[in-house]
Amino acid sequence: MRQFETLLLLSPELSAENREGLVASLQGIVEREQGKIVEVDNWGMRDLAYPVRKQMRGYYVRLVYDAPPALIAELERNIRITDGIYKFVTVKLADEAAGEDA
Repeated sequence: MRQFETLLLLSPELSAENREGLVASLQGIVEREQGKIVEVDNWGMRDLAYPVRKQMRGYYVRLVYDAPPALIAELERNIRITDGIYKFVTVKLADEAAGEDA
């Protein structure tokens, strides 16, 4: 399994319970598809450089997880159909061995 990172930009209008529920549902998808959550990092409310859906603020959440590549398609499909998530990006983190050689 490889390690991936997904950065989410959530609506500033979501309540704390809704944000926690949304992140918990994404964690459930990762675990259901044989992935493992490594870290959930709540960056909090931040100002945006440009308006996104007419909003100048957004709530950032970073998920780091170990997963098979097929899990990414399922996770991103669920993110796209979930209300309250404005933007997201998923990247594969560098392998440990490649980082030591550099």
